[in-house]
Amino acid sequence: MPAAIDLQAAPPEFPFELVRGEVQKVEQAILDQARAFDPALEGYVSYVCKSSGKRIRPALALLAGGATGGVSDDHRKLAVILELVHIASLVHDDIMDGAELRRGAPTASAKWGNALSVLLGDMLFAHALDLASEFDDSAVSRAIARASKDVCAGEILQTQRRHDLTLTVSEYLRVIEMKTAALFSAATEMAAYLNPEGRVHCAALKNYGTKLGTAYQIYDDCLDLVGNEQSAGKTLGTDLAKGKLTLPLLYLLESATEVQRSKISKRIVNGEPMDTSILAGIADYAGSIERAVQFAKNMLIEARSDLIALAASPEKSALDQITRYLDKLLDKCRA
Repeated sequence: MPAAIDLQAAPPEFPFELVRGEVQKVEQAILDQARAFDPALEGYVSYVCKSSGKRIRPALALLAGGATGGVSDDHRKLAVILELVHIASLVHDDIMDGAELRRGAPTASAKWGNALSVLLGDMLFAHALDLASEFDDSAVSRAIARASKDVCAGEILQTQRRHDLTLTVSEYLRVIEMKTAALFSAATEMAAYLNPEGRVHCAALKNYGTKLGTAYQIYDDCLDLVGNEQSAGKTLGTDLAKGKLTLPLLYLLESATEVQRSKISKRIVNGEPMDTSILAGIADYAGSIERAVQFAKNMLIEARSDLIALAASPEKSALDQITRYLDKLLDKCRA
């Protein structure tokens, strides 16, 4: 899952600064959820809630709510629930990837083993859906359940297609729309839905969230190839090691000669060690990163266009600015 946008350490001009105070309230509410569990389990829940997220989804829900009529307690509850779903998915991700670090700290699986961590992730998913059932309008809880299902289904599909050289770009995009963009779009769409006057903007904000989330996952896929673990705060290089065919790798295979493709494919299928220096020596590695970066940038342009119909407000400006912030991060991924 994506990393490197840190709300707590972000500069004053960061687009989410507008809702920093609200995000801090949500942060505390997330940490308070540990007390909903048996005292013997509180420590596990507290640990992953503190170390797992940058609260991007909550911030998006709060901004979308502010842009469509205002932020209520229901928006804060939505933000907490979506973040719990996200945290649960990260716990499971780290197990599947064999990741050792998450935000510079040992992952749950590295700290307590896979068996306990699987159950911990399951417990967080269940708790999030239990909280979602408290909304008076069942449409909100159903949307959260669908997004949670999509996150899990996307991870299954990605796992299923590891080392699969027949994976197409369109299939890859469908996977990341499910596993990453689903929670982004649920945050923005449902935030608008919670404001009766904002429901006319639900479709546009759902599209905005989907495109922003897709671009963000592509950024993360590029970061896995060109980033460094100290600044990213998590284990990198896992995509290559686990045979995940991300957009830059798909572009690399697409542009490679037959001989180059054969060399890369053999390593992927056989699970042989392969780092970026090896890739750079085989084919047009830099060009493939560039193509992936540009694809994500185009998605961000489309996301900005989905905001046009919203009335002018500081929150609308912030939603626009987050796309431009991510655009700058993508520039740093250029090889």
